[in-house]
Amino acid sequence: MGGAVSAGEDNDELIDNLKEAQYIRTELVEQAFRAIDRADYYLEEFKDNAYKDLAWKHGNIHLSAPCIYSEVMEALELQPGLSFLNLGSGTGYLSSMVGLILGPFGVNHGVELHSDVIEYAKQKLDFFIKTSDSFDKFEFCEPSFVTGNCLEISPDCTQYDRVYCGAGVQKEHEDYMKNLLKVGGILVMPLEEKLTKITRTGPSAWETKKILAVSFAPLIQPNHADSGKSRLVHLPPVAVRSLQDLARIAIRGTIKKIIHQETMSKNGNGLKNPPRFKRRRVRRRRMETIVFLDKEVFASRISNPSDDNNNSEDIEDERREEEEIKPSELKPDPPVNFLREKVLSLPLPDPLKYYLLYYREK
Repeated sequence: MGGAVSAGEDNDELIDNLKEAQYIRTELVEQAFRAIDRADYYLEEFKDNAYKDLAWKHGNIHLSAPCIYSEVMEALELQPGLSFLNLGSGTGYLSSMVGLILGPFGVNHGVELHSDVIEYAKQKLDFFIKTSDSFDKFEFCEPSFVTGNCLEISPDCTQYDRVYCGAGVQKEHEDYMKNLLKVGGILVMPLEEKLTKITRTGPSAWETKKILAVSFAPLIQPNHADSGKSRLVHLPPVAVRSLQDLARIAIRGTIKKIIHQETMSKNGNGLKNPPRFKRRRVRRRRMETIVFLDKEVFASRISNPSDDNNNSEDIEDERREEEEIKPSELKPDPPVNFLREKVLSLPLPDPLKYYLLYYREK
């Protein structure tokens, strides 16, 4: 599944392509996609394919195509403070992007059938928290994953504001999925070969919208052959944050506001000299035409008379741009983690500084 947009050379270029194709349409979703590098969720030997708009599967590990995740994120209409349930949470890539939008007072739960994939997801989550500078740019709602079949969720579980299912849902399970939603909630799932958005508008009222045609592996049905009994999946409890944790959130938020004010005071309402980057130029392509004549096939190349002149002008424009841009401007300096620098400069005991930084390695 996928292939709707061109491959990128890195994560940012992949996101640029998704935006250009209108798969990413809102700023919140764009920020979340840019904050987490898709390649970090690939095994090392497969990372060359990370920025292609294709699904990836290795054993039980699976990632949907970027265009699918984009449509899902947009359809969920995420906001800070909501509760989210990811059925078939897999590597945790989607759950982590969602967590960046939900913020510290949201709920972020995932159910995954395979225990080895749960361990993989926990390793990737730990790597993101410990090493990514993006973690300090957001207030994160950390995902919690449980092992089990998502068709066996305990009936006394809480309902959620947002639910996504990452496997094909059979028609007979549609009502089961709907009942996981609060009134006003949104469910996104592949239903009858269509990515479908269902909004619960009342206790027994629903609005359904088909988003796009998709092909997902179907949900795995529960197997009760061993014991003859259902193995109920109990979702994590919704815990109240400790006073210590709330204090850390408040302090980090205050420091971020100070950094923002200092930046605005220094630069005015915007950057005085925004960096220049070489823009990507769209090449005009010659058109290939296939002509059918008396059951014979002839291939011909039809050229626009102005193509040669236009191509020459494009090459000349690019040459001039490259001469104008200095080498240092083509490779901007790596971003500075201002929050980390500010915390480390505070007159506080080292253990408190490290606590404010979540004991991160970077």
